[in-house]
Amino acid sequence: MAWTYLLVAGLLEVLWAFAMKKSAGFTVLGPTILTFVAMIASFALLSIAMRSLPLGTAYAVWTGIGAAGAFLAGAAFMGEALTPMRVVAALLILSGIVLMKFSGGE
Repeated sequence: MAWTYLLVAGLLEVLWAFAMKKSAGFTVLGPTILTFVAMIASFALLSIAMRSLPLGTAYAVWTGIGAAGAFLAGAAFMGEALTPMRVVAALLILSGIVLMKFSGGE
């Protein structure tokens, strides 16, 4: 169950990063509120996952999901560049997440 909490926490990290960008420096109310709600929920779920997962594994996976997800959201919804080097970098992050999951650190 900890991995499920961690996955949802990572997805919420993507949401709050996207909402933060849309908030235009916290000047647009809706995205600003969404940023803080998603941030609190993300941290809460991360803390629950950390009850049974090692710190290094949980934090690396959480930030990896956030980084790769924010990259994909930026490309899909904000027209950010999908250069070959950026795609390779995102794939390396994702491969690190998979390696952490299967490293036996539970």
